[in-house]
Amino acid sequence: MKSLLIILVLISTSTFAGAQQSRAPQPRLTRSQIKEAERRLADLGYWTGAVDGLLNPATRSAIVAFQKWEGRTITGKLTSDELDAIRNSAAPKARETGYEHVEVDVDRQVLLLVDGNDGIRVLPISTGSGKEFLEEGEPSIAYTPRGRFLVYEKVNGWDGPVGSMYYSNYISGGVAIHGFPSVPRTPGSHGCVRVPIFAAREVSQRLPVGTIVLVYDKVSFVSGKPWVENPKLKEAALLASMSAGFDDYNYPTNPANKTKAFVIKKVRPRITRAD
Repeated sequence: MKSLLIILVLISTSTFAGAQQSRAPQPRLTRSQIKEAERRLADLGYWTGAVDGLLNPATRSAIVAFQKWEGRTITGKLTSDELDAIRNSAAPKARETGYEHVEVDVDRQVLLLVDGNDGIRVLPISTGSGKEFLEEGEPSIAYTPRGRFLVYEKVNGWDGPVGSMYYSNYISGGVAIHGFPSVPRTPGSHGCVRVPIFAAREVSQRLPVGTIVLVYDKVSFVSGKPWVENPKLKEAALLASMSAGFDDYNYPTNPANKTKAFVIKKVRPRITRAD
């Protein structure tokens, strides 16, 4: 009996020690290790901001984008395990190459800025939640349309009825790529493509009117190359997008900042104006 009690005590002690060890926090990384992670992430194409060894919003955003692309648990934290994964990872690849465009990967919830030399910059995003909501009393669905689009209208600075959209780049009706104070790690917008607010201004600078935007998921993809190969097709598509946009929106000038403010006139089924 005494031997049995000793065995039980040893087992309990070992189990408790193992549990304590599994809950023990990983050691904090040094500034040089953080800088190493930033440099590696930047080399891979993730938008890190300055490589300075500081865990600022841009660095955490790059970590989130990396975790999304790699299918890892999304924490936004840099641990020794994440550092090892970053060291051993490969660079993200755009679905299409050979021309300048933007890709919105709805499944991974990331945006890729693709330049003419196939270089990329990757940001975490949040697209339409898929939930129902009311817009001016009319039912709508928070849906981000898939397909091939063009940036047809831009607004610098803040816009939207509640001033929640920062540097908006409209691609379909009222759906825009824009900065937002909050970018959830899962789909959570009213249909727009939210990007981190610290990057919104530079993103907008890289998206002039006419920029091709490909929005896709695992079951849908439309190539932008026909527009590259035949500029007249692209021009016609841009004119059609602009015409549709003006059908749905007024563009009164805001006398305070001389920028155009969008005022909704009607809501398209299943596509909201913005978020």
